Amino acid sequence: MHIAEGFLPVAHCVAWGIASAPFVIHGARAVIQESTKNPESKLLLAAAGAFTFVLSAIKLPSVTGSSSHPTGTGAGAILFKPPVMAFLGTVVLLFQALLLAHGGLTTLGANVFSMAIAGPWAAYAVWRLVRVGKGPMELGVFLAMAVADLVTYCVTSLQLALAYPDPDLLGALAKFAGVFALTQIPLALMEGLVGVLLFRFLVKVAAPELARRGLINTAQKEAAHA
Repeated sequence: MHIAEGFLPVAHCVAWGIASAPFVIHGARAVIQESTKNPESKLLLAAAGAFTFVLSAIKLPSVTGSSSHPTGTGAGAILFKPPVMAFLGTVVLLFQALLLAHGGLTTLGANVFSMAIAGPWAAYAVWRLVRVGKGPMELGVFLAMAVADLVTYCVTSLQLALAYPDPDLLGALAKFAGVFALTQIPLALMEGLVGVLLFRFLVKVAAPELARRGLINTAQKEAAHA
C-alpha cells in the first residue's frame, strides 16, 4: 500500500490503472446513488472517507526498514459495501499522493487496487461470513478490519513481486511479504480493535441508520437508546 512514485514500471502502472478503473467508476455511481436515494447517509459517507484518510495517513516505521500504515477501508466496506470504498479510497489516495507524498500519481492504480478494491472486498466477505453464521457484530468488525489491512499488503507484495520477480515470482513474493509481515500483523490486529471502538460509538450515535442497513437488530437499536 502506498507504493511510491517510480517503483513500478510504466506498463505495470498502466495495467493496474486499467484494472482499477471499472471498480472506481462503478463506485462513483454507487456513491451518487446512495447520496440520492438516502440523503441522510451523506454524513456517514463523509465519516467513512475521513476515517480512511486519517487512519491510512498514519505512517509507522517498520522493523524491516520500510514503513506500514493502517488502511481503514474495512469500516466503509461494512457500512456501504465495497463498491463505495473503491471510489472513496481513490479520493483518499489521490489526496494523500498530492498533499502528503504518500504513494504517487503513476502508481495510483496499483495503490487503489490493493487498498480500495482488494482490501474492502476481503473485509466484506469476512463480515458477511461472520454475520451469516450469526456471529456477534463486534467479532465481524474486528476480523473484517484486520483482514482488509492484511489483504491490502498481500496484494501490494504481489504487485511488487510482479514488477521485480528476481530470482523468481514466489521468492520475490515471500521477500516483499516478509518486509511487511512483522509490523503489519500486529498493526492489523490493532486496526481491528479500533474498528470495534468505532462501531461501538456508531451504535450509540447512529443506531437507526445502522438498523436500516441491517448492521444491528431491533434489540440492539433499542438498547443503544436505553
